[in-house]
Amino acid sequence: MKYLEWQAGVSDEIKGDSLWRLEVYRLALFASDIAWQDAFVLNKTPLTRSLADQLYRAVCSISANIAEGYSRSTGKDRARFLEYSLGSAREARDWYFNSHHTLKEEVVNHRINLLTQIIKMLSILTPNQRQKGIREEQTEYITLLSSDFNFDSEIPFS
Repeated sequence: MKYLEWQAGVSDEIKGDSLWRLEVYRLALFASDIAWQDAFVLNKTPLTRSLADQLYRAVCSISANIAEGYSRSTGKDRARFLEYSLGSAREARDWYFNSHHTLKEEVVNHRINLLTQIIKMLSILTPNQRQKGIREEQTEYITLLSSDFNFDSEIPFS
């Protein structure tokens, strides 16, 4: 599966929401979807069961907090939830690093790179939102996507 193929499979109800326009939300939702398989693999071994739970909770929290923050009317309120997302993204990246003994190296590297891109985007978006008082129709931000990370590559699974 590739990122663009994944996007095509997302329901119209989710894609029809204005939240879908935020690339960071789409990437976070994608990350939570592919983390399911990783958590499943980690859950098979008693030693990594709790890691699977923590990892999956952290990854899913990223898009959930973006969604909740997007629904807030003030920039400071939105920024607070984006900060929660940023914390969850860093936590998830840490859990992926800690899972490198069980998950394939290719999987861990892909997930860490994806989460790093999300962290970069949230690091730009959060301060911008804190300065805004009245909700704007569309949030614009500059992405600092690494040129060596290809979002349209085949997604590795364990």
